[in-house]
Amino acid sequence: MDITIRPAAATDVEGILTIVNGYAEEDLMLPRTAAQIQRVLVRFLVAESAGRVVGCGSLVELTPRLVELRSLAVAPELRGSGLGRRLVEALVVLAREAGFEQLCALTLNEGFFNRLGFPTVDRWDISPKLWHECIYCPKFDACDEIPVLMNLVEPQEEQAPRWQMAIGLPLRRRLKVAH
Repeated sequence: MDITIRPAAATDVEGILTIVNGYAEEDLMLPRTAAQIQRVLVRFLVAESAGRVVGCGSLVELTPRLVELRSLAVAPELRGSGLGRRLVEALVVLAREAGFEQLCALTLNEGFFNRLGFPTVDRWDISPKLWHECIYCPKFDACDEIPVLMNLVEPQEEQAPRWQMAIGLPLRRRLKVAH
């Protein structure tokens, strides 16, 4: 099966809704409306096969530094095929290119995200998400979703103090060992 991942178009809204709300009926995702999808359509990716949307995912800005991966879904017949991983990897690239420093998600499938480099975090580590939208969710008081968070920027390598740089590496190693 030939599957292409591409930016979503207005004609994809119904296909996105079909997949996302299919899982929402099983209480595996939150339902979405066409208006919600259209509001963030510019940051939606779809997976398409034979003219049909078979997967989707989006980025929703929470702060200038933090973006949420939302509405990640794959057609039921393609679960376990690696398509979800491909969508996440493409969304990570988009988030980095847009200049975000962190990418979060709330999920019922913690292991999937952990394997892709999203450590599980405390809910308060993504507090902008809580006050941006979660507070209005009917499941707020009994939320069963698990927060995960990926840092998108490489940590800065610790610079040695100037005096250490001036004395040269061989001497620094000897001083470090002697210390």
